Amino acid sequence: MNTQPGIYGRKLGMTQVFTPDGTVQRVTVIEAGPATVVAKRTKEKDGYSALVIGLEERAPKHTTKPLAGIYKKANVPPKRVLRELRTSEEFVAKYEVGQVMKLDDIFQPGQLVDARSKTRGRGFTGVMRRWSFAGGVGSHGTHEYFRHGGSIGNRSYPGRVRKGLRMAGQMGNEKATIMNLRVVDILPEDNAIVVSGSIPGADGGLVIVKHSAKVPSFAAEHADG
Repeated sequence: MNTQPGIYGRKLGMTQVFTPDGTVQRVTVIEAGPATVVAKRTKEKDGYSALVIGLEERAPKHTTKPLAGIYKKANVPPKRVLRELRTSEEFVAKYEVGQVMKLDDIFQPGQLVDARSKTRGRGFTGVMRRWSFAGGVGSHGTHEYFRHGGSIGNRSYPGRVRKGLRMAGQMGNEKATIMNLRVVDILPEDNAIVVSGSIPGADGGLVIVKHSAKVPSFAAEHADG
């Protein structure tokens, strides 16, 4: 598990920026805050270290009593999003309950990060769209068997459908991680972070951004480039 610092936010959408040499770079803007620390998890008490952070204001009348008790104990207004962020003990010790996390304390322009979110749901799809199957032949007596998946196994051996066989089913709506995206800019006044490339999911989706867990050797040498 990546225990490096990170933060939750909302994907605002994609745009483009110009680099100093004049080239166009595609970027994704993430609104990550203000993120308030609602609770802390420590190894002495909970067996692991983490920060419980809240995003976006929520009306008290729409908050359940158990959650309202958590917010009252932390002395913070109710939040729409409540998430636990696993991180190192040193990073947890930097913050107190009720404190707002600052993006420029977590990320620096030029560093590499991993972004994890839920992909767009495509519903129940067939094998041609879901797995790029070629489909059946269109001649030689084929009758109403054009977009099917074909054989799914043998009768004698193994006598069953093997686990993991690619078949029709739900496509998308699953968590995906894009690794080694570069932080292009940080906008503390707007609680936003700008990263290179694209991030899965629709605009407005919840995203977790963390320090990269697997930094390529060539990227580490040019982290500030």
